Amino acid sequence: MKLVWSPETASKAYIDTVKSCKIFRESGVAELVSAMAAGWNAKFIVEAWSQGGPIATSVGLAVASRHTGGRHACVVPDERSRTEYLRALGDAGIATAATEVFVGEPEEVMESLAGADFVVVDCKRKDFARVLRLAVAELSQKGAVVVCKNASSKNAAGFRWRSVVVDGGSRRLVRSVFLPVGNGLDMAHVGAIGGGGGGGSSGPAKGEGRWIKHVDQRSGEEHVIRK
Repeated sequence: MKLVWSPETASKAYIDTVKSCKIFRESGVAELVSAMAAGWNAKFIVEAWSQGGPIATSVGLAVASRHTGGRHACVVPDERSRTEYLRALGDAGIATAATEVFVGEPEEVMESLAGADFVVVDCKRKDFARVLRLAVAELSQKGAVVVCKNASSKNAAGFRWRSVVVDGGSRRLVRSVFLPVGNGLDMAHVGAIGGGGGGGSSGPAKGEGRWIKHVDQRSGEEHVIRK
């Protein structure tokens, strides 16, 4: 997955998410995650949600999928969570028919969600590391972006990306970054299958290209693109 940034698509998703999330009183996590998913043209967005959890980020992901023309799927543990999730999306003005909801434990449904290229997991879940590991195992063969929200919670203490980004050595952690937004966003770009080993600080392999970091002087946002 080459992270080619589209400022225009990201901006549209950001603005639409702001409008859709005006009924919530939360930080800018939903808007930022929506802009990232849209700006990187995610075609299959997957999230995990359970009853009582905040819905704003889910709204943002639904908005992003609309702008990229991709799929948006959510994993919930039971029918009660499914009902609450769809009702909350509807209350925010989101067309619920466009979101696929899978009911069951992660082990039961993640295989059905193979090929995701943008995944969001809440670190407040006690089982977030298990959910994350299962999700990473089913990522798109072309690579993906994985986001952990509420990454400053006690459940995430000691978490390391290299503990979950493993696939018989065929996956590699291209880059990870922590952003102090909301209660913390910990994000990683997972490389394509067969894309090489552990990443590290070595230079790009032959034919692999190089990564360039660009900081938007107006917004302060950091974008990473491959040349």
